[in-house]
Amino acid sequence: QYSLKNDHRTLHVLFHHEDSEEMYIGGTDFVLKLDMDDYHVIEVGEPLTVFKNGPCENVITVIEKFQDSLFVCGTNGHKPQCWKLVSSHEIVESYEGTGISPFVYTQNSLSITVDGDLYAAAPLGADRSSLQFRRKAGSRTNVWMYDNWVSEPTFISVSWVKRKEDPENDKIYIFFREKNSDHSPEADPWISRVARVCKVDEGGSKRFFQNMWTSFLKARLVCGFPVESLYFSRLQDIYVMHAEDWHDTRVYALFTSSWNSTAVCIYSIRMIEEIFETSSFKGYNKDIPTPRPGTCVPNSRRLPPATVNVVKDNPEMTDWVHSMHYTAPFYISSNNYTKIVVDRVQAVDQHMYNILLLATGKLFNTEAISVTAVTFSDTEGRISS
Repeated sequence: QYSLKNDHRTLHVLFHHEDSEEMYIGGTDFVLKLDMDDYHVIEVGEPLTVFKNGPCENVITVIEKFQDSLFVCGTNGHKPQCWKLVSSHEIVESYEGTGISPFVYTQNSLSITVDGDLYAAAPLGADRSSLQFRRKAGSRTNVWMYDNWVSEPTFISVSWVKRKEDPENDKIYIFFREKNSDHSPEADPWISRVARVCKVDEGGSKRFFQNMWTSFLKARLVCGFPVESLYFSRLQDIYVMHAEDWHDTRVYALFTSSWNSTAVCIYSIRMIEEIFETSSFKGYNKDIPTPRPGTCVPNSRRLPPATVNVVKDNPEMTDWVHSMHYTAPFYISSNNYTKIVVDRVQAVDQHMYNILLLATGKLFNTEAISVTAVTFSDTEGRISS
Protein backbone atom coordinates (compact mmCIF):
# COMPACT_ATOMS: atom_id res chain seq x y z
CA GLN A 1 0.00 0.00 0.00
CA TYR A 2 1.14 3.55 -0.63
CA SER A 3 -0.04 7.15 -0.75
CA LEU A 4 -1.12 9.10 -3.83
CA LYS A 5 1.05 11.95 -2.61
CA ASN A 6 4.11 10.96 -4.64
CA ASP A 7 2.25 9.30 -7.49
CA HIS A 8 2.61 11.62 -10.48
CA ARG A 9 0.83 9.44 -13.03
CA THR A 10 -1.96 11.07 -15.03
CA LEU A 11 -5.48 10.24 -13.82
CA HIS A 12 -8.44 10.11 -16.21
CA VAL A 13 -11.51 8.61 -14.57
CA LEU A 14 -13.00 8.21 -11.09
CA PHE A 15 -15.64 5.75 -9.89
CA HIS A 16 -17.33 5.83 -6.50
CA HIS A 17 -20.48 3.92 -5.65
CA GLU A 18 -22.60 5.93 -3.22
CA ASP A 19 -22.99 2.97 -0.84
CA SER A 20 -19.30 2.08 -0.77
CA GLU A 21 -16.18 3.27 1.04
CA GLU A 22 -14.07 2.46 -2.01
CA MET A 23 -13.08 4.76 -4.85
CA TYR A 24 -11.45 3.56 -8.07
CA ILE A 25 -9.16 5.76 -10.12
CA GLY A 26 -8.14 4.97 -13.70
CA GLY A 27 -5.20 6.31 -15.66
CA THR A 28 -2.77 5.23 -18.36
CA ASP A 29 -2.13 1.48 -17.98
CA PHE A 30 -3.37 1.29 -14.38
CA VAL A 31 -6.34 1.26 -11.98
CA LEU A 32 -5.99 2.26 -8.32
CA LYS A 33 -8.35 1.51 -5.45
CA LEU A 34 -8.62 4.10 -2.69
CA ASP A 35 -9.97 2.98 0.69
CA MET A 36 -11.80 6.07 1.94
CA ASP A 37 -11.69 4.86 5.56
CA ASP A 38 -7.91 4.98 5.90
CA TYR A 39 -7.01 6.59 2.55
CA HIS A 40 -4.68 3.78 1.57
CA VAL A 41 -4.23 3.03 -2.09
CA ILE A 42 -3.64 -0.33 -3.74
CA GLU A 43 -3.00 -1.27 -7.34
CA VAL A 44 -5.85 -3.14 -9.03
CA GLY A 45 -4.99 -6.09 -11.24
CA GLU A 46 -1.37 -6.31 -10.20
CA PRO A 47 1.09 -6.58 -11.76
CA LEU A 48 0.76 -3.25 -13.54
CA THR A 49 1.24 -4.80 -16.96
CA VAL A 50 -2.21 -6.47 -17.00
CA PHE A 51 -3.62 -3.23 -18.43
CA LYS A 52 -0.61 -2.67 -20.69
CA ASN A 53 -0.85 -3.26 -24.45
CA GLY A 54 2.78 -3.51 -25.54
CA PRO A 55 4.22 -0.13 -26.54
CA CYS A 56 0.73 1.36 -26.98
CA GLU A 57 -1.00 3.33 -24.24
CA ASN A 58 -4.11 1.88 -22.64
CA VAL A 59 -5.95 4.83 -21.12
CA ILE A 60 -8.65 3.63 -18.72
CA THR A 61 -11.90 5.43 -19.63
CA VAL A 62 -14.63 3.35 -17.96
CA ILE A 63 -14.89 1.92 -14.44
CA GLU A 64 -18.27 0.54 -13.35
CA LYS A 65 -19.70 -2.02 -10.94
CA PHE A 66 -21.31 -4.50 -13.33
CA GLN A 67 -22.85 -7.89 -12.51
CA ASP A 68 -21.17 -8.08 -9.07
CA SER A 69 -17.75 -7.41 -10.58
CA LEU A 70 -15.54 -4.45 -11.36
CA PHE A 71 -15.81 -3.66 -15.07
CA VAL A 72 -12.89 -1.72 -16.56
CA CYS A 73 -12.50 -0.52 -20.15
CA GLY A 74 -9.71 1.33 -21.92
CA THR A 75 -8.45 2.58 -25.26
CA ASN A 76 -6.05 -0.40 -25.50
CA GLY A 77 -3.88 1.06 -28.26
CA HIS A 78 -6.84 2.27 -30.37
CA LYS A 79 -8.52 -1.14 -30.00
CA PRO A 80 -11.00 -0.63 -27.12
CA GLN A 81 -11.08 -3.50 -24.66
CA CYS A 82 -12.93 -4.26 -21.42
CA TRP A 83 -11.98 -6.47 -18.49
CA LYS A 84 -14.09 -8.07 -15.77
CA LEU A 85 -12.38 -8.36 -12.40
CA VAL A 86 -13.42 -10.40 -9.36
CA SER A 87 -13.16 -9.17 -5.77
CA SER A 88 -9.52 -10.24 -5.59
CA HIS A 89 -8.95 -7.85 -8.52
CA GLU A 90 -7.85 -10.61 -10.83
CA ILE A 91 -9.03 -10.42 -14.42
CA VAL A 92 -11.46 -13.25 -15.14
CA GLU A 93 -12.77 -12.22 -18.56
CA SER A 94 -12.05 -9.72 -21.30
CA TYR A 95 -14.42 -8.28 -23.89
CA GLU A 96 -14.26 -6.26 -27.08
CA GLY A 97 -14.91 -2.68 -25.92
CA THR A 98 -15.99 -0.76 -29.03
CA GLY A 99 -19.02 1.36 -28.23
CA ILE A 100 -18.18 1.38 -24.51
CA SER A 101 -14.71 2.95 -24.46
CA PRO A 102 -13.56 5.52 -27.03
CA PHE A 103 -10.58 4.78 -29.26
CA VAL A 104 -8.73 7.82 -27.87
CA TYR A 105 -9.31 9.11 -24.34
CA THR A 106 -10.00 12.64 -25.60
CA GLN A 107 -13.04 11.39 -27.53
CA ASN A 108 -16.43 11.90 -25.94
CA SER A 109 -17.93 9.00 -23.97
CA LEU A 110 -20.03 8.14 -20.91
CA SER A 111 -21.42 5.04 -19.19
CA ILE A 112 -23.84 3.91 -16.49
CA THR A 113 -25.07 0.61 -15.07
CA VAL A 114 -28.79 0.13 -14.47
CA ASP A 115 -30.23 -3.03 -12.88
CA GLY A 116 -27.37 -5.20 -14.16
CA ASP A 117 -27.24 -3.71 -17.65
CA LEU A 118 -24.50 -1.47 -19.03
CA TYR A 119 -25.44 1.64 -21.01
CA ALA A 120 -22.78 3.64 -22.84
CA ALA A 121 -22.08 6.29 -25.42
CA ALA A 122 -18.81 6.01 -27.33
CA PRO A 123 -17.81 6.17 -31.01
CA LEU A 124 -17.93 3.00 -33.08
CA GLY A 125 -15.04 4.23 -35.23
CA ALA A 126 -11.64 5.79 -34.62
CA ASP A 127 -12.88 8.80 -36.64
CA ARG A 128 -15.49 9.49 -33.89
CA SER A 129 -18.28 8.16 -36.11
CA SER A 130 -21.55 6.69 -34.81
CA LEU A 131 -21.43 8.37 -31.42
CA GLN A 132 -24.74 7.51 -29.76
CA PHE A 133 -26.30 6.21 -26.55
CA ARG A 134 -26.82 2.44 -26.40
CA ARG A 135 -27.60 -0.42 -24.04
CA LYS A 136 -24.46 -2.38 -24.69
CA ALA A 137 -24.14 -5.29 -22.28
CA GLY A 138 -26.06 -7.32 -19.74
CA SER A 139 -28.88 -9.83 -19.72
CA ARG A 140 -31.22 -7.82 -21.93
CA THR A 141 -31.42 -6.85 -25.57
CA ASN A 142 -28.87 -4.38 -26.91
CA VAL A 143 -30.66 -1.25 -28.08
CA TRP A 144 -29.33 1.81 -29.89
CA MET A 145 -30.35 5.12 -31.42
CA TYR A 146 -31.65 5.99 -34.86
CA ASP A 147 -28.93 7.88 -36.75
CA ASN A 148 -31.08 10.95 -37.50
CA TRP A 149 -31.93 11.72 -33.88
CA VAL A 150 -28.81 13.72 -33.02
CA SER A 151 -26.29 15.86 -34.90
CA GLU A 152 -22.63 15.77 -33.82
CA PRO A 153 -23.51 15.24 -30.16
CA THR A 154 -21.32 15.76 -27.11
CA PHE A 155 -22.71 13.65 -24.29
CA ILE A 156 -22.36 15.31 -20.89
CA SER A 157 -24.08 13.08 -18.33
CA VAL A 158 -26.56 10.25 -17.86
CA SER A 159 -28.75 9.53 -14.84
CA TRP A 160 -31.14 6.77 -13.83
CA VAL A 161 -34.13 8.19 -11.93
CA LYS A 162 -35.84 5.43 -9.96
CA ARG A 163 -39.55 5.35 -9.25
CA LYS A 164 -39.74 3.12 -6.21
CA GLU A 165 -43.52 2.77 -6.38
CA ASP A 166 -43.57 2.31 -10.16
CA PRO A 167 -40.30 0.71 -11.38
CA GLU A 168 -41.79 -0.14 -14.79
CA ASN A 169 -41.76 3.60 -15.49
CA ASP A 170 -38.11 4.16 -14.53
CA LYS A 171 -36.44 6.52 -16.97
CA ILE A 172 -32.84 7.10 -17.98
CA TYR A 173 -32.07 10.75 -18.73
CA ILE A 174 -29.29 11.72 -21.11
CA PHE A 175 -27.89 15.26 -21.10
CA PHE A 176 -25.96 16.43 -24.14
CA ARG A 177 -25.39 19.24 -26.59
CA GLU A 178 -25.56 18.99 -30.36
CA LYS A 179 -25.02 21.10 -33.47
CA ASN A 180 -27.92 23.39 -34.32
CA SER A 181 -29.58 22.58 -37.64
CA ASP A 182 -30.46 26.27 -37.93
CA HIS A 183 -27.39 27.90 -39.49
CA SER A 184 -28.75 31.46 -39.61
CA PRO A 185 -26.38 34.14 -38.19
CA GLU A 186 -28.56 34.86 -35.16
CA ALA A 187 -28.94 31.18 -34.19
CA ASP A 188 -26.80 29.56 -31.50
CA PRO A 189 -24.33 27.07 -33.03
CA TRP A 190 -25.07 24.60 -30.20
CA ILE A 191 -28.30 23.41 -28.61
CA SER A 192 -28.35 21.84 -25.15
CA ARG A 193 -30.63 18.86 -24.70
CA VAL A 194 -32.19 16.46 -22.26
CA ALA A 195 -33.38 13.14 -23.67
CA ARG A 196 -34.93 10.14 -22.02
CA VAL A 197 -35.52 6.46 -22.65
CA CYS A 198 -37.51 3.88 -20.69
CA LYS A 199 -35.55 1.31 -18.71
CA VAL A 200 -37.95 -1.42 -19.93
CA ASP A 201 -37.49 -0.52 -23.62
CA GLU A 202 -36.56 -3.62 -25.65
CA GLY A 203 -36.66 -1.95 -29.06
CA GLY A 204 -39.14 -2.50 -31.85
CA SER A 205 -40.49 -5.63 -33.47
CA LYS A 206 -38.52 -7.78 -35.90
CA ARG A 207 -40.40 -6.12 -38.74
CA PHE A 208 -39.90 -2.50 -37.68
CA PHE A 209 -37.30 -0.69 -35.56
CA GLN A 210 -35.73 -3.82 -34.13
CA ASN A 211 -33.04 -3.08 -31.50
CA MET A 212 -33.76 0.67 -31.61
CA TRP A 213 -35.16 2.77 -28.80
CA THR A 214 -38.93 3.06 -29.12
CA SER A 215 -39.16 5.51 -26.21
CA PHE A 216 -36.48 8.07 -27.14
CA LEU A 217 -37.61 11.70 -26.83
CA LYS A 218 -35.54 14.87 -26.58
CA ALA A 219 -36.20 18.48 -25.58
CA ARG A 220 -34.24 21.70 -25.57
CA LEU A 221 -32.75 22.57 -22.17
CA VAL A 222 -32.58 26.35 -21.84
CA CYS A 223 -30.80 28.58 -19.34
CA GLY A 224 -30.79 32.35 -19.62
CA PHE A 225 -33.10 35.32 -19.95
CA PRO A 226 -36.20 34.28 -21.94
CA VAL A 227 -37.65 37.81 -22.09
CA GLU A 228 -34.52 39.03 -23.89
CA SER A 229 -34.10 35.72 -25.82
CA LEU A 230 -30.57 35.58 -24.41
CA TYR A 231 -29.34 32.10 -23.54
CA PHE A 232 -26.29 30.27 -22.25
CA SER A 233 -26.37 27.70 -25.02
CA ARG A 234 -23.44 25.36 -24.35
CA LEU A 235 -24.03 22.72 -21.68
CA GLN A 236 -20.78 21.88 -19.85
CA ASP A 237 -21.61 19.69 -16.87
CA ILE A 238 -24.50 18.18 -14.88
CA TYR A 239 -25.03 17.14 -11.30
CA VAL A 240 -28.20 15.24 -10.34
CA MET A 241 -29.32 15.31 -6.71
CA HIS A 242 -31.79 12.44 -6.24
CA ALA A 243 -34.77 12.78 -3.91
CA GLU A 244 -36.93 10.23 -2.13
CA ASP A 245 -39.81 11.31 -4.36
CA TRP A 246 -38.54 11.20 -7.93
CA HIS A 247 -40.57 14.31 -8.83
CA ASP A 248 -38.31 16.37 -6.56
CA THR A 249 -35.02 15.16 -8.03
CA ARG A 250 -32.97 18.23 -8.96
CA VAL A 251 -30.76 18.70 -11.99
CA TYR A 252 -28.01 21.30 -11.60
CA ALA A 253 -26.68 22.30 -15.00
CA LEU A 254 -23.57 24.33 -15.82
CA PHE A 255 -23.63 26.31 -19.08
CA THR A 256 -21.24 28.63 -20.93
CA SER A 257 -22.10 31.42 -23.35
CA SER A 258 -20.70 33.04 -26.47
CA TRP A 259 -19.83 36.10 -24.35
CA ASN A 260 -17.48 34.12 -22.05
CA SER A 261 -19.70 33.80 -19.00
CA THR A 262 -20.95 30.74 -17.16
CA ALA A 263 -24.30 30.13 -15.52
CA VAL A 264 -25.98 27.55 -13.35
CA CYS A 265 -29.63 26.67 -13.87
CA ILE A 266 -31.69 24.29 -11.75
CA TYR A 267 -34.41 21.96 -13.06
CA SER A 268 -36.65 19.38 -11.46
CA ILE A 269 -37.45 16.00 -13.00
CA ARG A 270 -41.12 16.91 -12.50
CA MET A 271 -40.69 19.88 -14.88
CA ILE A 272 -38.76 17.82 -17.42
CA GLU A 273 -41.37 15.06 -17.36
CA GLU A 274 -44.17 17.58 -17.83
CA ILE A 275 -42.63 18.67 -21.13
CA PHE A 276 -42.19 15.08 -22.34
CA GLU A 277 -45.73 14.13 -21.34
CA THR A 278 -47.68 17.19 -22.53
CA SER A 279 -45.76 18.97 -25.31
CA SER A 280 -46.60 18.51 -28.96
CA PHE A 281 -43.98 16.88 -31.18
CA LYS A 282 -41.96 19.30 -33.28
CA GLY A 283 -42.85 18.98 -36.97
CA TYR A 284 -45.73 16.55 -36.32
CA ASN A 285 -49.17 17.95 -37.13
CA LYS A 286 -51.43 14.90 -36.97
CA ASP A 287 -53.39 13.46 -34.05
CA ILE A 288 -51.07 12.02 -31.43
CA PRO A 289 -51.43 8.20 -31.49
CA THR A 290 -52.19 5.97 -28.52
CA PRO A 291 -50.17 5.05 -26.56
CA ARG A 292 -48.44 8.42 -26.60
CA PRO A 293 -44.96 8.20 -28.15
CA GLY A 294 -42.35 7.83 -25.41
CA THR A 295 -44.67 5.95 -23.04
CA CYS A 296 -43.07 3.06 -21.13
CA VAL A 297 -44.88 -0.20 -21.95
CA PRO A 298 -44.29 -3.79 -20.75
CA ASN A 299 -43.51 -5.01 -24.29
CA SER A 300 -42.17 -2.35 -26.64
CA ARG A 301 -42.05 -4.85 -29.51
CA ARG A 302 -45.84 -4.75 -29.62
CA LEU A 303 -46.16 -0.99 -29.91
CA PRO A 304 -48.31 0.09 -32.88
CA PRO A 305 -46.32 1.39 -35.87
CA ALA A 306 -48.04 4.80 -35.60
CA THR A 307 -46.55 5.36 -32.14
CA VAL A 308 -43.07 4.17 -33.12
CA ASN A 309 -43.12 6.27 -36.30
CA VAL A 310 -43.53 9.47 -34.32
CA VAL A 311 -40.50 8.53 -32.19
CA LYS A 312 -38.57 7.66 -35.36
CA ASP A 313 -39.35 10.84 -37.30
CA ASN A 314 -40.32 13.48 -34.70
CA PRO A 315 -38.70 12.72 -31.32
CA GLU A 316 -38.16 16.39 -30.41
CA MET A 317 -40.59 18.25 -28.17
CA THR A 318 -41.96 21.58 -29.39
CA ASP A 319 -41.84 23.10 -25.89
CA TRP A 320 -38.55 23.90 -24.16
CA VAL A 321 -37.47 22.89 -20.67
CA HIS A 322 -37.01 26.09 -18.65
CA SER A 323 -35.28 26.33 -15.29
CA MET A 324 -37.07 26.60 -11.95
CA HIS A 325 -36.19 30.30 -11.77
CA TYR A 326 -37.32 30.86 -15.37
CA THR A 327 -36.59 34.59 -15.74
CA ALA A 328 -32.84 34.30 -15.06
CA PRO A 329 -30.16 31.72 -14.18
CA PHE A 330 -29.68 30.77 -10.54
CA TYR A 331 -26.02 31.81 -10.61
CA ILE A 332 -23.87 33.71 -13.12
CA SER A 333 -20.10 34.21 -13.15
CA SER A 334 -17.37 35.52 -15.42
CA ASN A 335 -15.16 32.58 -14.38
CA ASN A 336 -14.66 29.77 -16.87
CA TYR A 337 -16.13 26.96 -14.77
CA THR A 338 -16.04 23.44 -16.18
CA LYS A 339 -17.34 21.20 -13.36
CA ILE A 340 -20.26 21.30 -10.94
CA VAL A 341 -21.01 19.28 -7.79
CA VAL A 342 -23.71 19.81 -5.15
CA ASP A 343 -23.47 18.58 -1.57
CA ARG A 344 -26.03 18.71 1.23
CA VAL A 345 -24.87 19.57 4.76
CA GLN A 346 -26.32 20.39 8.17
CA ALA A 347 -25.15 23.72 9.59
CA VAL A 348 -24.68 24.72 13.23
CA ASP A 349 -28.19 26.19 13.18
CA GLN A 350 -29.41 22.61 12.54
CA HIS A 351 -30.87 23.59 9.15
CA MET A 352 -29.93 21.74 5.95
CA TYR A 353 -28.14 23.66 3.22
CA ASN A 354 -26.95 22.82 -0.25
CA ILE A 355 -23.36 23.64 -1.21
CA LEU A 356 -22.78 24.33 -4.88
CA LEU A 357 -19.16 23.64 -5.84
CA LEU A 358 -17.89 25.02 -9.14
CA ALA A 359 -14.41 24.25 -10.48
CA THR A 360 -12.27 25.70 -13.24
CA GLY A 361 -9.48 23.83 -15.02
CA LYS A 362 -9.16 20.16 -15.84
CA LEU A 363 -9.51 18.12 -12.69
CA PHE A 364 -7.11 15.38 -13.78
CA ASN A 365 -4.48 17.69 -15.23
CA THR A 366 -1.64 19.71 -13.78
CA GLU A 367 -3.09 23.12 -14.54
CA ALA A 368 -4.40 25.22 -11.66
CA ILE A 369 -7.88 24.47 -10.34
CA SER A 370 -10.07 27.11 -8.74
CA VAL A 371 -13.12 26.08 -6.71
CA THR A 372 -16.00 28.37 -5.75
CA ALA A 373 -18.59 27.39 -3.12
CA VAL A 374 -22.13 28.80 -3.13
CA THR A 375 -24.44 28.07 -0.20
CA PHE A 376 -28.22 28.04 -0.59
CA SER A 377 -31.29 26.71 1.17
CA ASP A 378 -33.98 24.25 0.13
CA THR A 379 -35.90 27.08 -1.49
CA GLU A 380 -32.91 27.46 -3.84
CA GLY A 381 -32.27 31.01 -2.65
CA ARG A 382 -28.57 31.90 -2.75
CA ILE A 383 -27.13 32.82 0.62
CA SER A 384 -23.37 33.26 0.29
CA SER A 385 -20.40 32.47 -1.90
